[in-house]
Amino acid sequence: MTLTIFLGSLLLAMAIGIPISFALLVSGVALMWHMDMFEAQILAQNLLGGADNYPLLAVPFFLLAGEIMNEGGLSKRIVEFAMALVGHIRGGLGYVTIVASIMLSALSGSAVADAAALTAMLLPMMVAAGHAPHRAAGLIAASGVIAPVLPPSIGLVIFGVTANVSISKLFMAGITPGLLMGLALWVTWAYVARNEGVVPPPRRPLKELLITLRRCGWALMLPVIILVGLRMGVFTPTEAGVVAAVYALFVATVIYRGLRLSQLFNIFKAAAKTTAVVMFLVAAAMVSAWLITVADLPGKVVGMLQPFLDSPIMLMVAIMVLVMIVGTAMDMTPTILILTPVLMPVVIAAKIDPVYFGVMFIMNNAIGLVTPPVGVVLNVVAGVGRMSMDTVTKGVMPFMIAQFLIMFLMVFFPWLVTGPAKFFYGGH
Repeated sequence: MTLTIFLGSLLLAMAIGIPISFALLVSGVALMWHMDMFEAQILAQNLLGGADNYPLLAVPFFLLAGEIMNEGGLSKRIVEFAMALVGHIRGGLGYVTIVASIMLSALSGSAVADAAALTAMLLPMMVAAGHAPHRAAGLIAASGVIAPVLPPSIGLVIFGVTANVSISKLFMAGITPGLLMGLALWVTWAYVARNEGVVPPPRRPLKELLITLRRCGWALMLPVIILVGLRMGVFTPTEAGVVAAVYALFVATVIYRGLRLSQLFNIFKAAAKTTAVVMFLVAAAMVSAWLITVADLPGKVVGMLQPFLDSPIMLMVAIMVLVMIVGTAMDMTPTILILTPVLMPVVIAAKIDPVYFGVMFIMNNAIGLVTPPVGVVLNVVAGVGRMSMDTVTKGVMPFMIAQFLIMFLMVFFPWLVTGPAKFFYGGH
C-alpha cells in the first residue's frame, strides 16, 4: 500500500503538469499523511539537508566549465581537430561527430550541452556534404549521451551523493563504458552510412593535423588534469570541478581569447539557472528518499526481487529493463534521485559492486535521453537543428539500439567494466 501511495501520488502530480521537483515533494507529503507523521519541520529539514552536501558543489562548477567551453571556442577547436584527424575517412563527418563528442564529453559532462554544440556545428556540414538529415541528427543525438558516462559526469556525481558511493571511483569506472559507447556508434555508422555516396575531403597533411592539435591542446589538457589529479589524490571530485571551471576560464580568456569579460555575466547566469534546477531537484528528492527509508520501501522491493538475489546477472537484467522503461517517460536526474534509494539496498543484498552498478545505471539513464517519446536530447537536437522530433527519432534508432546492446553486453560480462575500473583507480 505504501509503495502504491508513493508511486500513485508521484505519477498523478506529474500527469497534471506539476514540475518533477514539486511532484517529489507532493509524493513525500502523501507518504507522511499515510504514515500519520506529517510535520512541516521534518519536510523543511530534509529539504535543506538534501542540498547541504559538500560533494554536490561539483555540479555548479562542472556546469560553469561546460558553459565557458562552449562560449569560449574550446568546443569549436576540438571539432576542428576531430575533422583533421578522421574527416578524410569514408563517411568521415560521422566519425568526426563521434570523436568530437568523446572529447567534449571529457570536458563538460553534460549531454544537453554537447548535443547542442555538435548540432550547431556539425549538422549543417553533414547535410551539406550529402548525408541524410535524419541519420546525421540521430548520430549527433546518440553521440551526445556519451557525456553522462565519461568523467567528469554530473550524473555520476548525483548518483555518488545519493548512493554514498565514491565519486572518484565512479569517474574512473566510467571511462571504458563511455569509450565502448563511442565504438558502438562507430561500427553502426559504418554500417548505416555504407551506401551513402558522400565523397570525403582529402586527408589533411601531418603538418596541418599537428597545427590543429596545437590549437586545441590547451582544451584537451583539461580531462588529463582532472583524471590524473583524481587518480593521484591531488584533489577531490568537488575540487576537480573548481579546477575545471578556473582552467576553462583561463584558457578561454587568456590563451584563446575567445571569451570577452562582458560575456561572463550571461555565462554565470546560465550556469546558475541550471544549477538551481538540479539542486532543487536533489533537495526535493532527499525528502522522498528519507521517507522511502522510513517506510521501508527498499525492504519491500528486496522482498519482491528475492528470487533474483542469487543470480546477480539476472537481477541486473531485471533492473536495466526497469530503468529502460522509466527512461522513456522521465528525465535522467529525477530517475537517479527516485530509483537510487530504492535499488541500492537490492544491489547490496545481491553483493553487486556498487561502483559497477552506478556506472551501468547512469549509462542506462543516459541512453534514456534519446529514448522516445520524451528524450530530452532528441528535443535539443530537433530544436537546434530546426527539424521535427519524428525525423530525429527515426535517425537515432539504430544508434540507440547499438548502445543498449553494448550496455547488456556489460551486464552479462561485468569484467568489461570492473577490470579496467580497478586498473584506473588502483584496485583499492
